[in-house]
Amino acid sequence: MVESRGRAGLPWLVADVGGTNARFGWVADPAQGVQQVRQLPVAGHRTPADAVRHYLALLPAGAQPRCAAIAVATAVQGDVIELTNSHWRFSRQALQAELGLQTLLVLNDFEALALSLPRLQAHQLRGHGALPTGQGTLAVIGPGTGLGVGGVVPTPQGWVALPGEGGHATLAPADDFESALLQQVRTRFAHVSAERLLSGIGLPVLHDAVCAVAGVAAPGLAAEHIVERGLAGDELCSRTLDSFCALLGSFAGNVALTLGARGGVYIGGGIVPRLGERFFTSTFRARFEAKGRFQAYLAGIPTALITDTLAALAGAALAIEQHPG
Repeated sequence: MVESRGRAGLPWLVADVGGTNARFGWVADPAQGVQQVRQLPVAGHRTPADAVRHYLALLPAGAQPRCAAIAVATAVQGDVIELTNSHWRFSRQALQAELGLQTLLVLNDFEALALSLPRLQAHQLRGHGALPTGQGTLAVIGPGTGLGVGGVVPTPQGWVALPGEGGHATLAPADDFESALLQQVRTRFAHVSAERLLSGIGLPVLHDAVCAVAGVAAPGLAAEHIVERGLAGDELCSRTLDSFCALLGSFAGNVALTLGARGGVYIGGGIVPRLGERFFTSTFRARFEAKGRFQAYLAGIPTALITDTLAALAGAALAIEQHPG
């Protein structure tokens, strides 16, 4: 087992920042996990520092973190971080100085979610049969507003996350119906990525394509309405959900093969939990394994839905725990 180094000074502040909400948590003792979790609206705070100060004001008087790890829903490069779907833009160095932190780590949100995987427990997951054990190379795929993809690998120095932009890889059809769907989508977009259909922004595009193939005018539904109507029995919305689960299973199998994620593939994000039992009775798992000569290889890889919406905070905490500073 890989042991964490844990040399960063306590207490720690951890955060998971999306386009709409920012979740904050407090770590006084890594053995006790993340506590004092609060969710604040991003739009309600001018800067990340303002949001942090608001959060700290909700804690017992005098609470001051020595280290922090912030997961953000954007690519992380250089000192300046600009969130894709909100007005927050900040300098890592300036934020660290403003908050008086010994260490500030800024991670991609799926890097943090990937780091949470080794310590997820059975009560935080629902699997297709056997659950992943949190050992070996692991992968996570998250259909939310967009489509995040990440992985994590054990090394003698700790768990190393593999952040990337796998959601923008080209989506491949597996049968004639899916070929017809993608042909429809290509009339609107030159490149049909996995995110283009397997996400909150993608579900309406997928539904429009399903309607076009069926020869029916698309009503222009939002993602949440497609899910609601599909679960209620609307024929074309239901077909859309079936296609979503099938395409997601095929894509997840591709990620497993690419990363060699024999320890397990996890599904995060906000869309799949809304599907409930429909996801587990779908063709997701069959399509995950449907890779010809490598069917047996994939049959041995467990898949599971992450049911804990705060998992990324635990991943941010592990990032600090393993940090040598």
